Amino acid sequence: MWAFLVLIGAAVASAHLQDLAFDGHKVFRVIPQNDEQVEIIHSLASKMQVDFWQPDYVKLVKPKMQVDFRVEADKALEVEHLLKESKVDYKVLIDNLQTALHAQFDSKVRSTGHSYEKYNTWEQIVAWTADIAAQNPSLVSRSVIGETYEGRPLYLLKLGKSGTNKKAIFMDCGFHAREWISPAFCQWFVKEAVETYGTDSTMTKLLNSLDFYVLPVVNIDGYIYTWTNDRMWRKTRSKNTGSICVGTDPNRNFNAGWCTLGASRSPCDSTYCGSAPESEKETKALADFIREHLSTIKAYLTIHSYSQLLLFPYSYTYTHPKDYSELNAIASAATQKLSSLYNTKYVYGPGATTIYPAAGGSDDWAYDQGIKYSFTFELRDTGNYGFLLPESQIKPTCEETLLAVKYIADYVLDHLY
Repeated sequence: MWAFLVLIGAAVASAHLQDLAFDGHKVFRVIPQNDEQVEIIHSLASKMQVDFWQPDYVKLVKPKMQVDFRVEADKALEVEHLLKESKVDYKVLIDNLQTALHAQFDSKVRSTGHSYEKYNTWEQIVAWTADIAAQNPSLVSRSVIGETYEGRPLYLLKLGKSGTNKKAIFMDCGFHAREWISPAFCQWFVKEAVETYGTDSTMTKLLNSLDFYVLPVVNIDGYIYTWTNDRMWRKTRSKNTGSICVGTDPNRNFNAGWCTLGASRSPCDSTYCGSAPESEKETKALADFIREHLSTIKAYLTIHSYSQLLLFPYSYTYTHPKDYSELNAIASAATQKLSSLYNTKYVYGPGATTIYPAAGGSDDWAYDQGIKYSFTFELRDTGNYGFLLPESQIKPTCEETLLAVKYIADYVLDHLY
């Protein structure tokens, strides 16, 4: 029965990818030079459906900022005409989103089931969480920390050799549904932990001395929806009272400057902050778990995409955190480790100034709970593929990111507080 359901899930997924939902959709990049050009982008967004990729909210657009956005096929010519007429420099990053969507699946790895070098459906990820725990009982255990809006269990993996008084690092992936490279990294990290324990001295030391809590996908309902209905979906799938628009941005739903800067109160916006902090079952389950384990969790790592950044608090305020110089030094060293493998360039710094202000994020919340080492990764790339990073880049992306994560974990172990 289980195998049959997995097959059905895969069939539904591939059927969805054959349709032409995104045929002719274009992704533009503009860098508005002044307030007047910013106003042009605002007026575009008020006239038509614009999906902002970066920044993720139109109100964050400011002069000299790189702005990536998607428009539907029937609006693409109108947008080009308006940008030309207004003398706004632009380039087309993705000429046909449907083509890019198919091109994601370029992996040469042959596999019908779960694969670390392919994007896996939620059914495949669930089966994998059970398998990896069953095959590595002395290193991995699986628990459920809550359920999603649609009633799916939130599976958490705990990695580490059993020991007393161990401190822990919490890592999550898949906050935003369309950021597929993110869950791919959580799976890769677990694989590396179990495969290199006993041979890699750093990993062995880390697993002997620390526990890792890994939440492979936070926004499960949204992730499934990106496979079945809308590859570009970002939010959760909860219903909003009094609105036909569905979902909340889970990374604007934490009680850290909630719904102030860079978040929207409109349920139809992609950065909707929700009806209250932790209104989403997924964010509440994550926050509850961390609160229950605050005495042991010493670092919080959350994995997003895209733009090749390593961020630390704060995003909800321009004020630097009290541990600014230490966090900045760690981020500097971690990005050097990361780029040592494939020369992938990362920028690092506090969220608000390095990317854009965004209130209600999990990293700021974790830091304010007293978890000093709180970091957000924005993985590859810088916009050529955006959220549609090809499968052929999963392995190199995960390999380089692992170097940075191991560096941070090793640092935390040496600087427990």
